[in-house]
Amino acid sequence: MNILMIEDDRELCETVAFRLEQEGFSVDVCHDGEEGLYYMQESIHDLVILDRMLPHMDGVTLLKEARSRQIKTPVIFLTALGELGDRVAGLNCGADDYMIKPFAFEELLARIHCLLRRPGTYEASSVLNLGDISFDPHTRRLCGRQKECTLSNREGTLLEVFLRNPGQTLPRSLLLTRVWGLDSDVEDGNLDNYVHFLRRRLKTVDSALVLKTVRGVGYQLEVLQ
Repeated sequence: MNILMIEDDRELCETVAFRLEQEGFSVDVCHDGEEGLYYMQESIHDLVILDRMLPHMDGVTLLKEARSRQIKTPVIFLTALGELGDRVAGLNCGADDYMIKPFAFEELLARIHCLLRRPGTYEASSVLNLGDISFDPHTRRLCGRQKECTLSNREGTLLEVFLRNPGQTLPRSLLLTRVWGLDSDVEDGNLDNYVHFLRRRLKTVDSALVLKTVRGVGYQLEVLQ
């Protein structure tokens, strides 16, 4: 589960990101509105935590622009602006929830889980099924019809992306960002290595799923009929 936090308070970002990662989330952070809108357009995050007072583009303007571009990622405003008019404006511009600083981390976590239980979103620990396999992202357990194995953290993250987008050709850039993060300088060849690892894992559990290379674009997980 990938969360984007758009907040100009770097210390707060570091603290919240650390605690969310302890809860099993992957967290990317950015510190101004224009950059935040760019990352939202990439559609690689499952939820956004958004401040209202940001450099270059404020949070309300950012969210209005995102919604006008049909970006439907759930958004929680996390802001010091707590007057009734502020809360109404924030919700009316497309936010799914609104929290006021200072806040308790436990409440933020509860609100995140609440949003992820809504139709169209998912819990990070939900079991995924496709073809002849099932995969639990929480335990990273991959099960075939008669065999099973445990994946590494990186292998599990990559497989989860494929399972949530079956039959779709996923660009290399998207896969690198989802698995290694926005600011990672990981070498492109690492992706090829982990795709190779996943192919071996699928073979280990005798799966008929095929992880195809789409030359010049990326990869596709295909269910053979």
